[in-house]
Amino acid sequence: MLDRGHLLTEQRNTASREFDALSLDDAFDVMNAEDGRLAQAVAEAKPEIVAAIELISTALRAKGRLIYVGAGTSGRLGVLDAAECPPTFLTDPQMIQGVIAGGDDALKRSIEKAEDDAAAGAARVKELNVAENDVVFGISTGGTTPFVHGALEQARRRGARTIFLACVPKEQAADAADVSIRVITGPEVITGSTRLKAGIATKMVLNTISTLTMVRLGKVFGNLMVDVNARACDKLADRATRMVMAASNLDRADAVRRLEAADWHVKTAIVMHARGVDRDEARRRLTAAGGFVRRALQTVS
Repeated sequence: MLDRGHLLTEQRNTASREFDALSLDDAFDVMNAEDGRLAQAVAEAKPEIVAAIELISTALRAKGRLIYVGAGTSGRLGVLDAAECPPTFLTDPQMIQGVIAGGDDALKRSIEKAEDDAAAGAARVKELNVAENDVVFGISTGGTTPFVHGALEQARRRGARTIFLACVPKEQAADAADVSIRVITGPEVITGSTRLKAGIATKMVLNTISTLTMVRLGKVFGNLMVDVNARACDKLADRATRMVMAASNLDRADAVRRLEAADWHVKTAIVMHARGVDRDEARRRLTAAGGFVRRALQTVS
């Protein structure tokens, strides 16, 4: 059994030493104050986060994949981020994937021992046929999870690029990833419960990375979600309609008509209206522009 007491995420938080004796109001204030420090902790990791976005964007443009690997809360957050990209950005579900120690059952119930199996992490990378165009992104808030390190080591052997995210300093838990992101969240309010601050910070980092990667791939126009899956549900059909209204200065009825003519593809509808072209020509312009609406609108012919 490894002694992990030196890890920052395992140490006691001085602000919550008498947590069980505090009034509800005071306990809330302690948690809220601790959570309030997280945005700055993420900001301090900006250079590494930006480097990760560059690396991932390059890989996805080359038809590679982003594969998150984690255990427990870290694994669930990786799977969540991967699952949210197809409806939000109309990505192929294979483009961004999430792997959690213990398999899909671990999404709903704790399978703690699974995180100790480095060989299982390596095996999952093999099963996914990870190759040199792919990026394997290991998430381990305490920095020591064998399942994650096993996956990253196997990914390196197969020529893939690697990213590692932890919430402890590198000197406390080393890694050999191409990009090592360290968001120093400090001791948890409940000692060792990294579903709290470390989990929130992880979600912030993953949100930033996947969102800005999608922006760099042309999935966003201004701040509009123009590659939304408009056929997925009523909510997204409504959102697609409002995106076309906002981008094209159309009323709702005209936006719906334009979307119907564009087969409910938001980007196509915007280009059709702005350039007065039919669906096929709008799609041709989008393809020539690499899927970027702004570039397609700047194209003369």
